[in-house]
Order: sequence, then structure tokens, then C-alpha cells
Amino acid sequence: MAKKTNEHGAGTPATVALTTAGIAFTPHLYQHDAGATNFGLEAAEKLELDPDRVFKTLLADADGQLVVGIVPVTGTLDLKALAAAVGAKKAVMADPKLAERKTGYVVGGISPIGQKTAHTTVIDESAILFDTVFVSGGRRGFDIELSPDALASVTAGSFAPIGRQ
Repeated sequence: MAKKTNEHGAGTPATVALTTAGIAFTPHLYQHDAGATNFGLEAAEKLELDPDRVFKTLLADADGQLVVGIVPVTGTLDLKALAAAVGAKKAVMADPKLAERKTGYVVGGISPIGQKTAHTTVIDESAILFDTVFVSGGRRGFDIELSPDALASVTAGSFAPIGRQ
């Protein structure tokens, strides 16, 4: 896999973080449809990928702390399992505006990598079934392909069963 930024030159905070860390990744651009509302499934369709390999980045409030949950776009985040994974009693979805402020990304383009503020990160354990997975590269229409271990390394993340079909 190449270590490079997108074809437009300037990298996103995600690509900068990966390059700085020396982590191999492959950028994938696609034409984002402004009318799309399920950004992860759109990425899978446009990049002609098995949607189980494409992961979405969600932020939750777990006992007052923002936590990143990374789950396949084909399912949902199990908030009870996420709370348990981080030792919290309860988790609820974070307000989208707060998520944008704390990550520096817009909804639909929130990357788990290179966020403005580092958050505890949990990756659904299904990621380890694949040699590589896809996550947002930091904007709509841009995904990054990397190994699950590289994703865990760059986000200081852990694996747990937090996804639900």
C-alpha cells in the first residue's frame, strides 16, 4: 500500500497522521453524491467493496467522556457493548455538532484518524477478519484503506464486539 495523499495534493489530518506515523495506507477517492445520507454504504457502493470491510466512525458519550466507536457500515453501534468495552455504565450517541467540533471533521467525513482531540477508540472485532479495512479519510468522498492493526495502532484503539447487525 502506498503512503500518499489524495490526488488534489493537500492531505487531510488523517493522511498527515498516517504519514507522520509511518503507517502504510491507500487513499481511495470517489464522487460523493450530495443527496446521499448513508455515507458508509455510499463509499462501499462507489468503491465496489464488500460493505462489511467499510467501517463508519461514530462518537458516543460514555459516562461524560467522548468515545469513538468504529463499526461496519452494514450494522449499528451497540451502545451497551461500547460502554462495557470502556468501563462505563452507559453510553449515548454524541451530538453531531459536538462530534464535528471535537474531531475537526464533518459528519459523513469523520475519520477515526487525526482527530483534533484524541479520544478512547474501540474498533468492532469483525475488522480483524480482513487483511485491510476502509475508514473515512477525513471528508466525504475519500476513504483510506489500511490494515486493522494499523488502524488500532494509529488510533491507540482496542478491539471489542461493539457492532450489531
